[in-house]
Amino acid sequence: MAKCDICGKGPTFGHNVSHSKVATNRIFRPNIQRKRVLVNGKWQRIYICTRCLRTLTRE
Repeated sequence: MAKCDICGKGPTFGHNVSHSKVATNRIFRPNIQRKRVLVNGKWQRIYICTRCLRTLTRE
Protein backbone atom coordinates (compact mmCIF):
# COMPACT_ATOMS: atom_id res chain seq x y z
CA MET A 1 0.00 0.00 0.00
CA ALA A 2 1.34 3.42 -0.93
CA LYS A 3 1.80 6.35 1.43
CA CYS A 4 0.78 9.95 0.85
CA ASP A 5 3.72 11.88 -0.61
CA ILE A 6 2.60 15.05 1.19
CA CYS A 7 1.86 13.99 4.78
CA GLY A 8 3.18 10.41 4.85
CA LYS A 9 -0.15 8.93 5.91
CA GLY A 10 -0.23 5.17 5.42
CA PRO A 11 -2.21 2.17 6.62
CA THR A 12 -2.78 1.74 10.36
CA PHE A 13 -3.80 -1.39 12.23
CA GLY A 14 -6.57 -2.14 14.67
CA HIS A 15 -9.25 -4.68 15.48
CA ASN A 16 -12.72 -5.64 14.36
CA VAL A 17 -14.66 -6.17 17.57
CA SER A 18 -17.73 -8.37 17.34
CA HIS A 19 -20.79 -8.29 19.57
CA SER A 20 -19.21 -11.07 21.65
CA LYS A 21 -16.08 -8.89 22.07
CA VAL A 22 -13.87 -11.19 19.95
CA ALA A 23 -11.16 -9.00 18.38
CA THR A 24 -9.77 -9.87 14.94
CA ASN A 25 -7.06 -7.91 13.14
CA ARG A 26 -7.87 -5.42 10.42
CA ILE A 27 -6.24 -2.62 8.42
CA PHE A 28 -7.46 0.98 8.17
CA ARG A 29 -6.34 2.19 4.74
CA PRO A 30 -6.24 5.91 3.84
CA ASN A 31 -8.00 7.09 0.69
CA ILE A 32 -4.93 7.59 -1.53
CA GLN A 33 -5.24 8.77 -5.14
CA ARG A 34 -2.64 9.16 -7.87
CA LYS A 35 -2.97 12.75 -9.08
CA ARG A 36 -1.14 15.16 -11.36
CA VAL A 37 -0.23 18.16 -9.19
CA LEU A 38 1.78 21.32 -9.81
CA VAL A 39 4.85 21.13 -7.51
CA ASN A 40 7.47 23.92 -7.67
CA GLY A 41 6.31 24.98 -11.13
CA LYS A 42 6.45 21.42 -12.55
CA TRP A 43 3.64 18.94 -13.06
CA GLN A 44 4.25 15.70 -11.18
CA ARG A 45 2.21 12.55 -10.63
CA ILE A 46 2.12 11.88 -6.90
CA TYR A 47 0.25 9.68 -4.47
CA ILE A 48 -1.86 12.01 -2.33
CA CYS A 49 -4.52 11.36 0.31
CA THR A 50 -7.88 13.02 -0.21
CA ARG A 51 -7.42 15.15 2.93
CA CYS A 52 -4.24 16.71 1.46
CA LEU A 53 -5.91 17.05 -1.94
CA ARG A 54 -8.77 18.95 -0.32
CA THR A 55 -6.30 21.21 1.49
CA LEU A 56 -4.45 21.97 -1.78
CA THR A 57 -7.65 23.08 -3.51
CA ARG A 58 -8.58 25.38 -0.61
CA GLU A 59 -5.41 27.51 -0.85
